Amino acid sequence: MLCATSRLLAARAASALPAHPRGRGPAPRSRRRELHFPGHPELPPGDLLAGRFAGPSVSTGRRAILRRGRMPPAAGGGLAGSELRPRRGRCGSQAARAAGRDVATETATARSPKRPAPLSSRRFEAAGRWALLALVTLTSFATRFHRLDQPPHICWDETHFGKMGSYYINRTFFFDVHPPLGKMLIGLAGYLSGYDGTFLFQKPGDNYEHHSYMGMRGFCAFLGSMLIPLAYLTVLELSRSLPAALLTAALLTFDTGCLTLSQYILLDPILMFFIMAAMLSMVKYNSCANRPFSAPWWFWLSLTGVNLAGALGVKFVGLFIILQVGWNTLSDLWHLFGDLSLSMVTLGKHLTARILCLIVLPLALYIATYAVHFMVLNKSGPGDGFFSSAFQARLSGNNLHNASIPEHLAYGSMITVKNLRMAIGYLHSHRHFYPEGVGARQQQVTTYLHKDYNNLWIIKKHNSNSDPLDPSHPVEFVRHGDIIRLEHKETSRNLHSHYHEAPLTRKHYQVTGYGINGSGDSNDFWRIEVINRKFGNRIKVLRSRIRLIHLVTGCVLGSSGKVLPKWGWEQLEVTCTPYLKETLSSIWNVEDHINPKLPNISLEVLQPSFPEIMLESHLVMIRGNNGLKPKDNEFTSKPWHWPINFQGLRFSGVNDTDFRVYLLGNPVIWWLNLLSIALYILSASIFAVAVQRGAHLPVKVEGLLWDTLLRLCAWSLASYPLARCVHVLGILTLLLGTAYSFYLFHPLAYGMVGPLAQDPQSPMAGLRWLESWDF
Repeated sequence: MLCATSRLLAARAASALPAHPRGRGPAPRSRRRELHFPGHPELPPGDLLAGRFAGPSVSTGRRAILRRGRMPPAAGGGLAGSELRPRRGRCGSQAARAAGRDVATETATARSPKRPAPLSSRRFEAAGRWALLALVTLTSFATRFHRLDQPPHICWDETHFGKMGSYYINRTFFFDVHPPLGKMLIGLAGYLSGYDGTFLFQKPGDNYEHHSYMGMRGFCAFLGSMLIPLAYLTVLELSRSLPAALLTAALLTFDTGCLTLSQYILLDPILMFFIMAAMLSMVKYNSCANRPFSAPWWFWLSLTGVNLAGALGVKFVGLFIILQVGWNTLSDLWHLFGDLSLSMVTLGKHLTARILCLIVLPLALYIATYAVHFMVLNKSGPGDGFFSSAFQARLSGNNLHNASIPEHLAYGSMITVKNLRMAIGYLHSHRHFYPEGVGARQQQVTTYLHKDYNNLWIIKKHNSNSDPLDPSHPVEFVRHGDIIRLEHKETSRNLHSHYHEAPLTRKHYQVTGYGINGSGDSNDFWRIEVINRKFGNRIKVLRSRIRLIHLVTGCVLGSSGKVLPKWGWEQLEVTCTPYLKETLSSIWNVEDHINPKLPNISLEVLQPSFPEIMLESHLVMIRGNNGLKPKDNEFTSKPWHWPINFQGLRFSGVNDTDFRVYLLGNPVIWWLNLLSIALYILSASIFAVAVQRGAHLPVKVEGLLWDTLLRLCAWSLASYPLARCVHVLGILTLLLGTAYSFYLFHPLAYGMVGPLAQDPQSPMAGLRWLESWDF
């Protein structure tokens, strides 16, 4: 029993004591009216579906019920309540427990005992529950796997996540802003289903042809199908109401938005699966609160931790379910702490169990995911440039892997210069000029994240044009404090700066490529400085952290990290900042180093440890997430568009001859959700006012909003048969209404060909309820 429940029972017991001296006469009836919603009526599923009520005999009539100030127990209860789970064995004092037992005894003797259901009846009810679960699961799988092979071409973000699955099969390293688990599972599904990883996934609309893509789509559809039975079981566990659970399953099954996201090679169904599984696991272990440290309790607690690791391992959005479980755990521990019957040793065991299962286990699995990720992706690929030089040295095929390069920088060396800020890239130039009105019309200098010949520069003396690689000339090393020129290898123009303003960053100076065949002016001169080194020291490749100070203006070469417009090929802006404070964006290191006159050393000693790799990969992902911006003419939406179903998204096709798939939530279901939220707030407010005015509500009240409201309507009717009909009719209306709305809008998810909805001849014309829907 709950502590609050015990106090309530004690209060009722106290109020039941005789008010007259010597205990003569009945106690006066309390003025406070009771409104009673039992939290967990033990009704068989048949009674729940039929809307039958437990409690006082119906033959007493409505007046008898009102006279007692009680309403029949509603399956799933009502709307008010402070908890989502049973709390047992948490009473504050022996007196309260004793009073609670006295009142419970009085109540039990006042009511006639009910005979237990026969064994055959219980077996029939259990079979019925399993049959309903099977029906829900089969309906879910049927809707998700129907026409799964259509369209046989790339749709929307399949071009990204299908390509990443191919990278895993080919063991090619890549960069993505999301954690790796979801893409690894997609790659594994493709590999097990016979996909060889050779499809390029270049752009939406490309046909899959002979390539096997159904394994990856089927895996995502399987997890998307599991959402419905998981939600069904979660609501059933919370409410003990089959109508509530069936209505939940119907709302998810017949939502076209959820269906569309489940049928393609995307991270969304994988993420939603782990979130829903974590919620069910949490609810299940909460239901075992009266059996702590039992096998089911440990199982569900551990499974919650596993699912938390899965959710976070797919997308960082999984942090929200971690917050939900964390809040539930803190609330649970707080109630345990208030139970004075528990020893401190027992409290320590509870705390330790939750730390092990909800922190240590998820963290270990999350780290293991990255260990597998780095072990599988061991070949150089398109993601190399996002990471440090030391990180790249571990990738097979990278020019730094098992490489031997000269250790110290010398004049005449051909080098690449990499910025130390994560996801900035290499100092880069190309033959394109800045446009008119953007500083001086000279050659662009940017940073570029990928390996490229345009990243190569030759380091030369500022006052000499002689070839340092001439065999007759001795080797001369570059030292801290030297004044140098950097000549672009492909265009023979020098790295240059002047007082013109940078393209995007105010108060920073423009950096350009200037000169012809290495000849320029004094604005090409830079002083090279090594962080925390003395003048005259040699500069080490990869290890030395250097800054380039412009000799004329005194500014420091750096990158703002801002993305240039299309004229800059959406590469990152390079500026010369007059602010001399040391920041990672203005610190560089020499990565590639080619000089035939110098001896080489092995780079194996530079390979980072696993913790360093983990830390760097997360910093790069955070940087990548912060830098995500929509491109020109790319579809964008505002945060308030999605909850109200204001606008959808074209998954496939544009013209009337195309096979079109349109991501749009079932408007009947989505707008019913908005109405439900409003009704919930209104109902909760009414109950709060009722409690404040003296009505008694139980501490635990659970249930689905519409199931509860329908039972309230049924109870308000005088005759019991009519009440049952109202509840059943209401539930059937909601179920059939959502099913019919799915029948109307299912072409959006399964695909359509023909006139667009704007055309009056289109079969979808009458369903374009908002002008913003462009299907």
